[in-house]
Amino acid sequence: MPTIIEVYQRLCQGYSLDNWWPAQGSFEVAVGAFLTQNTNWNNVEKALANLKKVEALDLSMVAQMPLPQLEELIRPSGFFRQKAQRLQHFCRHLMHRHGGSLDRLLQQELSVARCELLSLSGIGPETADSILLYAGNHPSFVVDSYTRRFFGRLGLLRGTESYETIRTLFMAEINKDVTLYQHYHALIVTHCKERCRKSPLCCHCLFADICHYPVLVS
Repeated sequence: MPTIIEVYQRLCQGYSLDNWWPAQGSFEVAVGAFLTQNTNWNNVEKALANLKKVEALDLSMVAQMPLPQLEELIRPSGFFRQKAQRLQHFCRHLMHRHGGSLDRLLQQELSVARCELLSLSGIGPETADSILLYAGNHPSFVVDSYTRRFFGRLGLLRGTESYETIRTLFMAEINKDVTLYQHYHALIVTHCKERCRKSPLCCHCLFADICHYPVLVS
């Protein structure tokens, strides 16, 4: 069974990534983290394009915008009513607590900033860690469904672990480095989209020689 760092090294040999989470500034990253919940990135890009088209990808504008207008702009992302409400609540929190600056929130110590994010409606651990890692440059590893699927098939996870248990496992075994965490998370997502899908393409997979899942599905 491979170690977590050995999995990373093998992924690096198989994939070359560049600018995996493209965004102009920390606020756009945060908006993307909200919008990507329960949808794919293509839909998120459409919603972000709508906001940019009317010059509304702005914290204060989102905070003050009529909710129906915000809902319509982000409709392509799915669950748009729920996401609009949560995104606006987030922006209003930043207006009241941090003078309208996301960076002020993110400049706090990791544990403090993470606790504050998790206290807000609509922000779970995955969204919080995505904001912290990609917008705040904090070494906070992101765990998602791809992580559970991939490492479960490799035998490194049983499938019953909590989010915090998996996050702690990764952060204990990998050097706390922002670039490394970003790259590793991106590699996991890429591999799961390319090969380790729900219905996996095990042929020519980088891990075919050490993964027991092909045996289970053959």
